[in-house]
Amino acid sequence: MPMREVFAQAGSSVLARADLTTLAFAPGATESVIGRFYRWMATNGLEIVIWILGGILVVRFIRWSAQKFNDRIEAKFHNSDLIVQSEDSKHRRAMIDVVSWTLVVVVGIIVFLHILTVFKVPLSGLVGPTAVVGAALGFGAQRVVQDILAGFFVVAERQYGYGDVVALTVTGNGEAEGTVEDVTLRITRLRTSEGEVITVPNGQVIKTTNRSKDWARAVVDVPVPADSDIGVVNEVLSEVGQRFYNDPYWHDLLLDAPSPLGVTNLELDSMTVRMVTRTLPGKQFEVSRALRAWIVRALARRGINVASGKEVQAGSAPPSGHSEADAQASSGGDK
Repeated sequence: MPMREVFAQAGSSVLARADLTTLAFAPGATESVIGRFYRWMATNGLEIVIWILGGILVVRFIRWSAQKFNDRIEAKFHNSDLIVQSEDSKHRRAMIDVVSWTLVVVVGIIVFLHILTVFKVPLSGLVGPTAVVGAALGFGAQRVVQDILAGFFVVAERQYGYGDVVALTVTGNGEAEGTVEDVTLRITRLRTSEGEVITVPNGQVIKTTNRSKDWARAVVDVPVPADSDIGVVNEVLSEVGQRFYNDPYWHDLLLDAPSPLGVTNLELDSMTVRMVTRTLPGKQFEVSRALRAWIVRALARRGINVASGKEVQAGSAPPSGHSEADAQASSGGDK
């Protein structure tokens, strides 16, 4: 091809592009683009905004309804004669949290898919990219799926619910202890005695210890000198247990009278006598603290002191922060 024709075609192409650029920035073309944008905003854009606002309102309504149901359960408990919440009420609160969380996720997915259809993104065309993304995120997503499945069984099997005192053995991180404040399909949120909030993914829990389901046991170990008369010690503990059970305040927290089990440990200079009783769920720590104070005073009146260098111990570690106050509050109960 002659060079003259080549340059002629190149020049024509440049002029054509220049004409297109000129048309794009011409006043009429700009107005046309703005007009199309306004038309899109008045139709598709407005629809997207309405769906987003509607989704937000639905989510707020779901959370408001869940809070109303929880408040109703709480008010029913406070207006009743019950000292602790029943297992059914704790399970209902856990179910409300799980259902509300699930509904929020479903609403978010529906709004997202509808926005894609407004943008005319074919959902069938997303199958391939979704498979690729799913494979890429598979290792990360499998943990989320594991958490959700574990959370489903936590709720379905009633392992624990709102207000339960639990100890969760977590993979690689020891134990997490506290009061259950929130249960969803993915996480469990605990509040410790120091006020800290612990969030545990349900899939990482390998063992659950519920210290407030149906009933609890208060265990108090009493170390006394080795030369003490064990018959007298058991007699004093039995009397204390009966008086403690007959006390109007503590009677409502107990399911049976505290009683001595006998000697559980022998040392050169001391022996340990164990005392046990069943309590309402979650009240074993309060009962243990008060019962220790009653035991120490009763033994002192009979001339028996706690073994030197020993302390009256509870069988399980309670949430700290109340021992001194409870001991002072219970000091007037054993006259």
